[in-house]
Amino acid sequence: MAVRIFKPAKTAMQSGEARTREWLLEFEPESPSAPEPLMGWISSADTKAQVRLEFDTKEEAIAYATREGLAYTVVEPKPRKPIRKSYADNFRFGRVGNWTH
Repeated sequence: MAVRIFKPAKTAMQSGEARTREWLLEFEPESPSAPEPLMGWISSADTKAQVRLEFDTKEEAIAYATREGLAYTVVEPKPRKPIRKSYADNFRFGRVGNWTH
């Protein structure tokens, strides 16, 4: 069984970084998912795809995977580059583009 160890990305819906500090361990899918014929929902016989384990550090997740004999892949997070913006720039003289809608 193969697992993936990663740090989740920040959601696009909120500016906060909640639930992005822990490391997650997810099992790779063993069987492909397919649409269910009656309702059209996507289903799978692989129940391990629903399991997500949370760890405080990357080392704890790697130790768990090695202890359980799981082949793992570590995906390192990309560093964020925050864009500095000023609200006053919306009203700046010589602004390119219209401010109004």
